[in-house]
Amino acid sequence: MNAIEIKDLTKSYSGFTLDHLNLVLPEGCIMGLVGENGAGKSTTIKLILDMIHKDGGSISLLGKDNTENIDLKEEIGVVLDDIGIPECLTVRQVGQVMRHTFKNWRQDRYQSLIKKMSLPERKPFKDFSRGMKMKLGIVVALSHDPRLLLLDEPTSGLDPIVRDEVVEMLMDFTREEKHAVLISSHIVSDLEKLCDYVAFLHKGKLLLCEEKDRLLAKYGMIHCTEEELRNFPPNAIKFEKKNPYGTQALVVRNAMPSGVRVSPVSIEELFVFMVKEAV
Repeated sequence: MNAIEIKDLTKSYSGFTLDHLNLVLPEGCIMGLVGENGAGKSTTIKLILDMIHKDGGSISLLGKDNTENIDLKEEIGVVLDDIGIPECLTVRQVGQVMRHTFKNWRQDRYQSLIKKMSLPERKPFKDFSRGMKMKLGIVVALSHDPRLLLLDEPTSGLDPIVRDEVVEMLMDFTREEKHAVLISSHIVSDLEKLCDYVAFLHKGKLLLCEEKDRLLAKYGMIHCTEEELRNFPPNAIKFEKKNPYGTQALVVRNAMPSGVRVSPVSIEELFVFMVKEAV
């Protein structure tokens, strides 16, 4: 079963349109939704959660229409930029509230994750740092036995140590084959470590959605002179960038002549090149 199936999803605002988005996230996988600010990442997640109404298309979560099944909230863990926890509550009080909110609440797991994340149980939420708030939001999302996690920019503004802890928590979650994660971020380096699939959004359009390892195997980078570049097959060159030291080009590996040195490309470099090509 697929955790998420999105078909021809559209949503229009003044000056922005999410344009016929198609995404499939299989169970047991993590997908990174990559895009610059304003690309449509948060809009997509709000549409998935039925927080805003779509103009067209369909969304299926865990095999169920996202607008018709009220029990889906038990199976989906959500962490948005605004964690939504009352500022007066302590960690201990949050656990008591959530125990009466979710049928599948696991207090033992909550306590275990609180300890693992070194979160103070008696400190009010309003006195938490940004990193502590985000960790508590993820702990709550993981403590009611969800099958799908939806996270909107969970690592934004966090220091490298906390970001690494968050990445580790999410990787632990997907060791269970029926679990899946959709995570949006513009911190592409985090997604590169974490994700099985990567989807590139730019100005409301999906540039590509593919397995991360397949993307990294398909594309590479070369450094050469402009004259050397003109001797390569045109279908091998996806994008080129000139600098004072020569030319840098994103290439399709299997279209390049044998013997040409092709360097690895990162997901971040690939995204930047794809956006420039789209522009």
